[in-house]
Amino acid sequence: MAAPRYKTLVDAFASDIRTGRLTAGVRLPTHRGLAAREGIALVTATRVYAELEAMGLVSREQGRGTFVRDLAVPAGHGIDQQAVATDAVDLNFNYPSLSGQADLLRQALREVATSGDLDSLLHYQPHRGRPQDRASVARHLRLRGITTDADRILIANGAQHGLAVTVMATLGAGDVVAVDALTYPGFKVLAHAFHLDLEPVPATADGPDLDALEKLCATRPVRAIYTMPTLHNPLGWVMPATDRTRLIQIARQHGSHIIEDASYAYLVEDPPPPLVATAPDITVHVSGLSKSVATGLRVGFVVAPPSAVPSLERAIRATTWNTPALTTAIACRWLDDGTVAHLEARKRDDARARQSIAGQELAGLPLISHPSSYFTWLPLPDDARADRLTAALARRHISVSTAEPFSTSTHTPQAIRLALGSTDPDTLRSTLRTVRQAAVEDAYA
Repeated sequence: MAAPRYKTLVDAFASDIRTGRLTAGVRLPTHRGLAAREGIALVTATRVYAELEAMGLVSREQGRGTFVRDLAVPAGHGIDQQAVATDAVDLNFNYPSLSGQADLLRQALREVATSGDLDSLLHYQPHRGRPQDRASVARHLRLRGITTDADRILIANGAQHGLAVTVMATLGAGDVVAVDALTYPGFKVLAHAFHLDLEPVPATADGPDLDALEKLCATRPVRAIYTMPTLHNPLGWVMPATDRTRLIQIARQHGSHIIEDASYAYLVEDPPPPLVATAPDITVHVSGLSKSVATGLRVGFVVAPPSAVPSLERAIRATTWNTPALTTAIACRWLDDGTVAHLEARKRDDARARQSIAGQELAGLPLISHPSSYFTWLPLPDDARADRLTAALARRHISVSTAEPFSTSTHTPQAIRLALGSTDPDTLRSTLRTVRQAAVEDAYA
């Protein structure tokens, strides 16, 4: 039996793309153009491109057309993204580490080993953490402008787990969540897994477009607003206090709750108060130590309204029972003895130094970043192709991310994100020099 006509076209396009006969960045015919060329219905042409997109072979851009993807460029981020090659300089993921951290861990392990509390670490812990550990977190959060008691705190297995249990406890399939048009990829993964309906909110220079957010909330039943008010990933903004107040007002007016992601907030000195400090009754605040201390230290913090705590605790029980006791014990020792505060201060200095390097080596390019952020955003001209530039850098053994993993709208901007925290400063400087050369040759020529 002959294959349907559209399947034959899909196979032909796929073969041409995989063998290189259709090269990366080539614009394919419009849907109407393909229909006319092949003598097929418009709906069939649309089906051909939809299947090619599902296969990861093409990308569609609203108002611009359908383009051949570069197959050397990973299609996603994190769990959906290929590992960085061992011989590549990683400007894709951030895992900043400071000298002396391994020695701190050795010392902490010795102290735990000789403590009188060791036997208790071999047993199940309370799902949301031991009271003394939650009290340590509460004392730490006061340095972030959050005054709360331990009963509103839950300890999770990293901030990503904190976001996951927040989604499980407060949202359901089909719920509408307002998110930035460019947002943290890990939240996109959760939205897909739990079948949330993400509604993108465009950005201004200082944060989400609150007029657009208010209009969205007036026209759709927005159940939650996911936001990163203090050091947004990937754009680096810090929302002004007046905008935070208005965002809270919009949420209250329309019955939405707020999910505040503060993973990178530690990098900003003296920011406006966190949303949870002003609106503790409608805000779930999520942060942790993976970014501020070490990516392997999977300890996250959730601050929630009292009414949400039981549901969050059940979600922790369902997913991991409790955070590993040994990891939590080390983390809380470091919270109490000032180690975390010391490491955070050093990392702020380190991030500022790396931003300075980026500013010097990429001078003249339209960078978007915060002075103490571990990443910078590089928009490309309208006629440029981020996947082509990313592939060119991959051939130079440099790994970067396009805007695609961060995008929640139908229009994905042509841009790359450069993570600055995963290599030594000298290598960073020389690598950014290569990035500049490639960008100028490919995108700004």
